[in-house]
Amino acid sequence: MGDTSEFSFATRAFLKVYPWRRIDPIPWTPLRKPLAEAKVALVTTAGLVMPDQATFDNDVKGGDSSFRVIPHDADVASLIDTHRSETFDHSGIQSDPNLAFPLDRLHELARDGRIGRVSERHLSFMGSITAPGRLMRDSAPAAAQILVEDSVDVALLVPV
Repeated sequence: MGDTSEFSFATRAFLKVYPWRRIDPIPWTPLRKPLAEAKVALVTTAGLVMPDQATFDNDVKGGDSSFRVIPHDADVASLIDTHRSETFDHSGIQSDPNLAFPLDRLHELARDGRIGRVSERHLSFMGSITAPGRLMRDSAPAAAQILVEDSVDVALLVPV
């Protein structure tokens, strides 16, 4: 496992002074049905977009807190990595977007009966949001509403 010594001096300094937020208690809802009957959606912070979608805006101070809806039938190989962070190697995600958005694996789990079904819509956010106020106030509730509208039982967070 890596550690912060792999980062540049500027990134290490930023991480030391960043005002990390603590959520207490951590919100948790137990699953009310067997996973084999549950509808599952993906939520990634990889900043992935469909070819016809606008990229995330890297000029937004504190990070672009918007999200993109990715349909269940998207070709994962066509997703574009627009993540703003340079603190990790993007080559794996660019080679196989399933590493950050495992939609193909989710469909396999549904075919095998391990999950009930795949949601019609999935969500892609930009990671590295250093000013999360807009995200918590605007984007997160809007994203949650989409998951509720789609009757999602499990949202699988794939953080990057």
